[in-house]
Amino acid sequence: MLKIGCNASAPPFMVMDVIAAANARQASLPPGAPHVIHMEVGQPSTGAPAGALRAVQAAFTAGKPLGYTEALGNPSLRAKISQHYADWYKLDVPPSRIAVTTGASGGFPLAFLSAFDPGDRVALAAPYYPPYVNILHALGLTPVVLQAAEADRFQPTVALLDALDPPPDGLIVASPCNPAGTMLHPDEFLRIATWCRVRGVRLISDEIYHGLTYDSPITSAAQFDGAIVINSFSKYFGMTGWRIGWMVLPEDLLRPAECLAQNFFISPPHVSQVAAEAAFDCHDELLGNVARYRASRAHVLSALPQAGFSKLSPAEGAFYVFADVSDYTEDSVAFCARMLAETGVAAAPGADFDAVRGRGFVRFSYCGAESDMREAMRRLSAWNAPA
Repeated sequence: MLKIGCNASAPPFMVMDVIAAANARQASLPPGAPHVIHMEVGQPSTGAPAGALRAVQAAFTAGKPLGYTEALGNPSLRAKISQHYADWYKLDVPPSRIAVTTGASGGFPLAFLSAFDPGDRVALAAPYYPPYVNILHALGLTPVVLQAAEADRFQPTVALLDALDPPPDGLIVASPCNPAGTMLHPDEFLRIATWCRVRGVRLISDEIYHGLTYDSPITSAAQFDGAIVINSFSKYFGMTGWRIGWMVLPEDLLRPAECLAQNFFISPPHVSQVAAEAAFDCHDELLGNVARYRASRAHVLSALPQAGFSKLSPAEGAFYVFADVSDYTEDSVAFCARMLAETGVAAAPGADFDAVRGRGFVRFSYCGAESDMREAMRRLSAWNAPA
């Protein structure tokens, strides 16, 4: 019998299974039936900004070959990202410290492999983005999951970190976070970064939802020595399928990450880099998208309690609401399947994001069309499952 590798049993990213089920339901509906509404996935309905599309069209019209680039990306795009840190955060991040990646998803293994050795322990707060844990396991690293309290907005605290003995080798933070949409406030972020610096813990900050904040101030870990920042063009820029992102790396990890990128990916997709560079000149359009998310957020936060979902995360950023449904079920996977079957509204089971408490939670994403978000709330209000 042929050998099967240990990673063949890696757990699924459940939201992708929900997408498949939602698509199958949509395909089975008769003409004229109410369509499936996608609240399970963090995929903006807006798509890439118009200026990005025009730049790609111009590149094709000019007959540019769009072949391999440098492993860490086109210098012109890295310069644009550098300017972005000056514009948004008043930080001086030289282009040499920026690595363009194949989405944020391509950045995580580069970060983990360049910063850690097999067996190293990497802490993160639950609930969390599932691929963090799954990628760590696949790379032979050990996730150390902290059960973050609702009172702390599901974010890690110094008290939780102090309870770890010995300290971990790394810490992943996300602000705004997926799935709860909550944030580390600047003073909290500083305390955690200081804790990491004093103890020699590598800080990795997932910042892919920057730009999607509503009332709370934002802070970037790019200001902290030794930290790794991972970002993406998928969320604020609406470019999910283009698979393009970036990292800000400390000097000691630049060459290791570059060598890994050369071997794993050769280079990020050139055409996506063309689009990404142009996207930085599209902020008026992108801020219009944020205004639509803000309107949908307000409606969803108002309507969900009326539909029986009264225990909600603060939703300070990103485009998610994490709902506690433990009064109705301890099987969020079955609950979401029934919701899809009975209302045509797809949502993500919390079991994907927290192995301990997640079976009593559901994540709703409100980045779809405003009309769909309103229709979803109408359907859930008429649904008697949570009653």
